[in-house]
Amino acid sequence: MRYSLRIVCLLLLLPLSALAAQVKGVRLWTAPDHTRLVFDIDQPIEYKIFSLSAPDRLVIDLHDVRAGERFTSSRLSNRYVRGVRHAQRKDGTLRVVLDLEQAMWMRPKSFLLKPSTGHGHRLVIDLYGKGTGRPRVAKSARDIKQGRNVVVAVDAGHGGEDPGALGSTHRTREKDVTLQIALRLKHVIDALPGMRAVLTRSGDYYVGLRKRMQLARRHKADLFVSIHADAFRDKRVRGSSVFVLSNRGASSEAARWLAARENAADLVGGVSLDDKDEMLASVLLDLSQSAAQEASLAAAQQVYRNLAKLGKVHARRIQRAGFMVLKAPDIPSMLIETGFISNPTEERKLRSPVYQRKLARAIARGVERYFHFAPPPGTLIAKLERKHKSRKHVIARGETLSMIASRYRVNLGELRHVNRIENDRRIRIGQVLRIPEI
Repeated sequence: MRYSLRIVCLLLLLPLSALAAQVKGVRLWTAPDHTRLVFDIDQPIEYKIFSLSAPDRLVIDLHDVRAGERFTSSRLSNRYVRGVRHAQRKDGTLRVVLDLEQAMWMRPKSFLLKPSTGHGHRLVIDLYGKGTGRPRVAKSARDIKQGRNVVVAVDAGHGGEDPGALGSTHRTREKDVTLQIALRLKHVIDALPGMRAVLTRSGDYYVGLRKRMQLARRHKADLFVSIHADAFRDKRVRGSSVFVLSNRGASSEAARWLAARENAADLVGGVSLDDKDEMLASVLLDLSQSAAQEASLAAAQQVYRNLAKLGKVHARRIQRAGFMVLKAPDIPSMLIETGFISNPTEERKLRSPVYQRKLARAIARGVERYFHFAPPPGTLIAKLERKHKSRKHVIARGETLSMIASRYRVNLGELRHVNRIENDRRIRIGQVLRIPEI
């Protein structure tokens, strides 16, 4: 009893600032549709957020909180936030003020995060603007007349507050590697005829897992490709892997969609579920999921084969898992582990721009091959494939590709491309070639 009383007396003698929570740092992340402000704190806190005008600003009151010695906000700014300042109030509240470029931040969302992945307690505030609606997907005259481009959603894993796995030697962050590979993959895909890529994130900011699927759907993506770089406690483990959705993951997602279909704005196979009875909605969803899973596996197999040509693959076949980003019921999806960042050799390769380009080309070749075998209706690739199938030639003894190209008056390079021939020595007597249209 005497010991407890002594502790109470000591606590009463301590200054109030010693008992208050402390803000150790603050960071600002910029995404296309929102800005994220993150406070590093040493314990959970209470807070209040409100806006003021003339001039436009957002006020964040952190109750019973003081600024730590290293806390500074003077250098934080972006294209929407002119500056961030703070002051300690007499009642123990730490007031943080965001001076805004314009009154655009109307829907701030905030939440507290518990310690994880090398971070302590955090207060996260997301600021969404007035005009953060669906992105417009413009159609060019070429898309309308000749068929639209195939759209590939390229998803760079992790980002912002979520660094992903860390390399064992250079502490390389997975989020940086995945973004670089995704950017290079988009560049390669955009250069392919009849194809274009869209990114779920183009910089170092966090995008929620379901938001990634929503972005792909808004862009009317024909395929979703998520890029990652795995880690394992055994540094000797190496090799790339390709995942598609497991049946268990598909079942759990189907149950979620059916439970929320009245309030869902998403479509399944182009048909809304909100006005369908339980049985019909279930059948429609099952058909959509089955088709998407079959297409996912077919596309993943093409990518897997090309990655196997580039280097070691970790598994002997396509793997299945319940990753959230693979659960879109209407979009064929795959997740690619480009290598083990925990392996020193693979970490070094994943950091290399040269190797990143090789990975991007291997993935793009697999994706391109899949779409030429199964082109979506109404696409430019589908129209080209129909034309290519209209003329065929059986190779006879003594014929060369240049002779055949000259005979049909087609470009030699196009003849090779249509038939996936990289080396003239690989042609054989009796082989059937598709002759492209002039």
